[in-house]
Amino acid sequence: MKPPCLDHGVIGNGRVLALVAPNSGIEWLCLPRFDSPSIFGALLDQQRGGVFRFLSGNHAIEGRAGYLPNTNVLRTEYEAGDARWEVIDFAPRLPLASGRIDAPHELVRIVRPIAGTPRITIDFSPRPDYARSAGRMIATAHGVEVLDAGAPLYLYSNVPGDQIVGRGEIAVRHPLYFMLAYGNRPSPPGIADINYLLDETTRGWRMFAKTCALPSFAAEHVLRSALCLKLHAYVDTGAIIAAATTSIPEALGTQRTWDYRYCWLRDAAFVVEALRRLSHLNEGEQFIAFLRDVAESGPLQPLYGIAGERDLPEFVLDHLAGFAGNGPVRIGNAAAEQQQNDLNGELILCLQTVLADPRIVIDKPRSFFPMIQRLVEQAIALAPLADTGIWEFRNLPRHYTFSRAMCWAAIDRGAQIAAHFGEHELATRWREIALEERRIVLERGFNAKVGAFTQSLDGESGDASNLLLPSIGIIDARDPRFLSTLDDYAHRMTRHGLMQRYTNLDDFGVTTSAFTMCSFWWAEALALAGRLEEAVAVFNRVVRYANPLGLFSEDIDPETGTLLGNFPQAYTHVGLVHAAMTIGELLDARDGRVRAWV
Repeated sequence: MKPPCLDHGVIGNGRVLALVAPNSGIEWLCLPRFDSPSIFGALLDQQRGGVFRFLSGNHAIEGRAGYLPNTNVLRTEYEAGDARWEVIDFAPRLPLASGRIDAPHELVRIVRPIAGTPRITIDFSPRPDYARSAGRMIATAHGVEVLDAGAPLYLYSNVPGDQIVGRGEIAVRHPLYFMLAYGNRPSPPGIADINYLLDETTRGWRMFAKTCALPSFAAEHVLRSALCLKLHAYVDTGAIIAAATTSIPEALGTQRTWDYRYCWLRDAAFVVEALRRLSHLNEGEQFIAFLRDVAESGPLQPLYGIAGERDLPEFVLDHLAGFAGNGPVRIGNAAAEQQQNDLNGELILCLQTVLADPRIVIDKPRSFFPMIQRLVEQAIALAPLADTGIWEFRNLPRHYTFSRAMCWAAIDRGAQIAAHFGEHELATRWREIALEERRIVLERGFNAKVGAFTQSLDGESGDASNLLLPSIGIIDARDPRFLSTLDDYAHRMTRHGLMQRYTNLDDFGVTTSAFTMCSFWWAEALALAGRLEEAVAVFNRVVRYANPLGLFSEDIDPETGTLLGNFPQAYTHVGLVHAAMTIGELLDARDGRVRAWV
């Protein structure tokens, strides 16, 4: 049986986020928010989920897809007999004179003939509310109105509405356009409006690309990752989601299906730092505003809805078959109720770098100190306690090494921030506590018999999150303990050259997939350890698993190379950016590329 493919393109504008298959099918779209019920959900049930695609006659046809250079505008070319045509897909994202962006709840598709006379059939089959609604349609003078979508939902087109609803075959002799709009629009668009939206959206994305500070190493991969990460940022609140989808399994034939359409504070902090290294700062400013809002609303939790919702009850949609028939399909995420002690560390690291960046003007930066003090004191209290860890184990509370190390990071950086703001007595107390926490991590987190840092204190199993220990500064990457950890993990924790999160049993048994970001952590750690050639080899090996559009999911099946897990995964693209930036900087230093024109 042919394994399922995540060879989709992703389009969006900060309010709209859709996945487009090579057969032209929009197979995933949630409106009006990233975490709203789906309008099209064929990704999770080909029969019932709903899709918007163009058939060649009455047959599905695969095309060759690519992005317009330096954009998130997708172009797919099709061929049948002597006819050729292209489909352009995008969500309008318009630069305004104020420097802001207009991102309407709209998605645009353009079908253009290239050669011959293509004949297509429009399969417009919305199934709102996760396909719990039949998606009744009414033909109108300007296209189709979709009923039962929770709000006005229109498909505007220069194709008569009755032909769309009736699925009549259409000869494409001139450009056809389709605009799916959620909510009321002032007036139906014409072809001139559609072309304007395409031109301005293309211009806007290229403006974004021009301001990316790319490394000398793997620049094209980094740029595609930057464009992808930007799509995960919700413009209305500053929240950054983990992935566009829910319930794509980490491994086929398992219950490892989760909803990632929410803002994990940890993941978002990593995204902010990756974009900051690329010289994009707005996302960081907007995220710390979101963080401040949720922090002031009550105790911090690992994840939130994208408008700051705290309650994200998890339940199963039994009527959907799941990706490639692999259920269950879940919405909501019970991890919101977990205790994850590393969280304070990532947030303090994020706040420190954003607040200290001289390019960012923060009004009353000292007003953030009460929140910082609260996070540091929480880290002090949580450090000696068991938690569920970065991997969100549901029934395995332990004293995880990475969680303890991130508590150290919160306290250590908190001391630096306190000193900066003149809180010297507090800085001294925190500094002393940080020294003791560092001693505990380095003594009890490292197993001399195994020769590696372990998943939990006084443990034996490895954990890829420990590859980040040099990045947060708790140990030098050239320390013999870390070098032996690299050797041990390469031997014990890789399959077919890909790094797994861990190899010990978890709540669901044996893990089989490789968590793709961990391989990028591995590459970056090798570079920091001075093993640049190995780092480059690992990086180049991993990027070969990207889909044809340069996008990554959460996991890779090491046996088949199949992309699995939610898609596209922000964490994976963050790992790619950091690894490439670090490798590039170290290669430049090694090879003397530290002056212009060298």
